[in-house]
This record gives sequence, C-alpha cells and structure tokens, in this order.
Amino acid sequence: MKIQSIRGMNDLLPEQSAIWQYVEGTLARLVASYGYREIRFPILEKTDLFKRAVGEVTDIVEKEMYSFDDRNGDSLSLRPEGTAGCVRACTQNGLLHNQTQRLWYTGPMFRHERPQKGRLRQFHQIGIEAFGLAGPDIDAELLLLTARLWRELKIDSALELQINSLGSAEERVAYREALVAYLSNFHDQLDEDSQRRLTTNPLRILDSKNPETQSLLKDAPVLNDFLGAESKQHFAQICAMLDASEVSYVINPKLVRGLDYYSQTVFEWVTTELGAQGTVCAGGRYDSLVELLGGKPCPAVGLAMGLERLIMLLDGMGVVPDSVAQQIDLYLVAVGDVAGHGMRLAEELRSGLPNIRIETHCGGGSFKSQMKKADKSGAAIAIILGEDELASETVQVKFLRQERDQETVDQANIVEFLNVNFEY
Repeated sequence: MKIQSIRGMNDLLPEQSAIWQYVEGTLARLVASYGYREIRFPILEKTDLFKRAVGEVTDIVEKEMYSFDDRNGDSLSLRPEGTAGCVRACTQNGLLHNQTQRLWYTGPMFRHERPQKGRLRQFHQIGIEAFGLAGPDIDAELLLLTARLWRELKIDSALELQINSLGSAEERVAYREALVAYLSNFHDQLDEDSQRRLTTNPLRILDSKNPETQSLLKDAPVLNDFLGAESKQHFAQICAMLDASEVSYVINPKLVRGLDYYSQTVFEWVTTELGAQGTVCAGGRYDSLVELLGGKPCPAVGLAMGLERLIMLLDGMGVVPDSVAQQIDLYLVAVGDVAGHGMRLAEELRSGLPNIRIETHCGGGSFKSQMKKADKSGAAIAIILGEDELASETVQVKFLRQERDQETVDQANIVEFLNVNFEY
C-alpha cells in the first residue's frame, strides 16, 4: 500500500512553487523597504506558550492544536499561529527591552480543522510585527504597507479594509459585562456556538455568521460607547492617516479578533472572491502580550496573511505575470561530441547573464529530440552548439516564441547579443 500524505497537509508541486516564490519575494522586498527584518523561530513550542497567549478557552487551544508529550514528559505543540512564538523569541533573546523592532517571518502553521477550500491543517502565513511603538502611526504604517502590497500584486480592487477599536482592557471588560447581561436575556435563542461563547469569549458572538444571532445583536450595547477619550483619539488618528494617504476603509463595529491578546486597533482585509474564506489578512494591536509571556511591558502591533488564500486570489483574478510561470529562459542544445563544451558555454552564460535561467540538455539524443525538449521547456530561446559551431567558435540562436530568423553568433559575443535581444 502506498503511503499517502496526511489529510489537510498538502504537497506543493514545482508547477505551483513559482507563484509562491513570486508572492514571497514581492513581500520580502516590500517589507525590507519599510525597514522590517526577518526573524525565524521553531515550529514546535511548549504548549503553555499558546495557552497563555491565545487563551485556554479558545477553539484553537481546546480543539485545534497538534499537541503531544515528548519523551521527557513535556507538553509540546506545533505552532497554530506565529505571534506568540515571535514574542517568545524576542523576549528570550533580549530584543525588546528599551528597543524598537520591526520584524517579519513566514512559514507553516498547524491547526486540526476540517480541511476545505482555503483552510488546511498545515497552512502558511506571513507575519509582520512591530514592538516598542505605542502611537497610532505604526498601526497606520502596517495598513499602508499591506495596501501597497495589494497594489503591487494587482489585487487591490478585490480587497476591502475593515477596521475597529477594541479599546483598552478595562474598557473591554466593562463592555463584555454589558454584552453578556444583554445576551443572557436571549440565551435560548442564540446558536450553539454563541451560547458556549457567552461564558468564554462573548465578543466573538459579534461576528457570528448565524442570521438569527445577528438579528438579536441589532439592539445590543455598542463597544464604541464604552471607549474612553484616549482610545477614541488613537483610532481617529489612524483613520486620519489612512485618509491622508487615500487608503479606503470601512469601520466595522462588530469586528473582533479570535485571539484573546488583541486590544485597541483590529483590522481585516476581506474579499468576496473566495467564498466563505474571505479574510486574506488580519491583525491588530496587542500591548499586553509581551508582559503576559514574561517580558517587561512593551506595546506591539502585527498582522498575518494566509499564503494559500492570497495565492488563490491571485489565481482567480488572473493577475500572475506570465514571467512567473516561465521557468526557463534559455535551453542549450549540444549535438554530437560537444557535451563538455556545452557545459562550459552554459557556465559562461550564467556568469555573464546572472538573471537568466538556463537549462542545459543532458542525456544525449538526436538534434530533433533535443529541440522538442527545448520547445517543451517553455524557453524563449534555444542556443545550439554542434561540432560545426565548435570548430567555427559560433553558436546558433533559435527564437522559439517569435517569428524571427535563426541567427549565427560568435561565442565571444553571445552574452552581448542576448543582452540586446532578450528581455528579462
């Protein structure tokens, strides 16, 4: 019997990896231009890290984490999200005390959910975190950064920014009490999930997808009414900065995040192009998390975007550049007893044209069979080296995707010729 992959943990095949590299490369270049540096930390952490950060009564900790006891009896978990591990790494390595940090990371996360379109058990996220900055300007910077990313990927027309403020911890406690008191009057009319959340995480009821629950919320207390002047000013300044940069947004008073550590600003970039899995990027401020995990008080804000959903959106909108799918630019055909010379020529081309992707034919074969493979490779140009070309120190250049005559070029001039005649 063949061994199959674990359900919800998918392979990424070579035909798919090019678009992943395109998205990851675009993001890496963009965040570097804003002064963010990459951090890498383990995918396996102590279970207590996520219990303290995410919350013991959340679905993630109660139902979805992959946890086990190792040989020493320690409870370990595959990371279900990245922020907790990033904070742990920064605190452990002394990156936060009296410092500011702008960091980003990427990699797999793990949750035992029902696999479906855009939601896998091993999924991939890009996270961006900023530490040591309490003002609204860093919140706005993250939103401007993501808005620029959507423009560069040409998907900005399909995404809407929704923002809200959860206020301070004290303001949120007061609102929670009022919301619970109101909803307790309608306990039997709430859906099953909302009944459970009423005693564990009542703010999550606000984004319930159940129509009957939503109708009950029409007359519920509004979080904004419980915010103090400082929280309102923080949020208003973010909105003003977005307005100044002409970034559109919608204030969604029912927007909350599923993790316990958020406070003040929360946001989501959503789309209608992916069905039920409409959130592509989400985040917010979490000023108390560093202290909760054993560090000294440190303001922080961050976001995460799901790569699977982001790539689904690019595919669906047909905005992936043709050059991304193009894996090979040049195919070198070596006919006759010239394989060694062909390899040397390919190395010279790679040195002279470092941005061009070159595949050298290996395995022998007739000229006809090699040209078939050159065409199948998707290359734009075939460089042909045979015994006659070797003797005359030339090569034949055949344009595989253009109506253009084949040309004979001196080997000494081939790099210059390709620089002039090939766009890359």
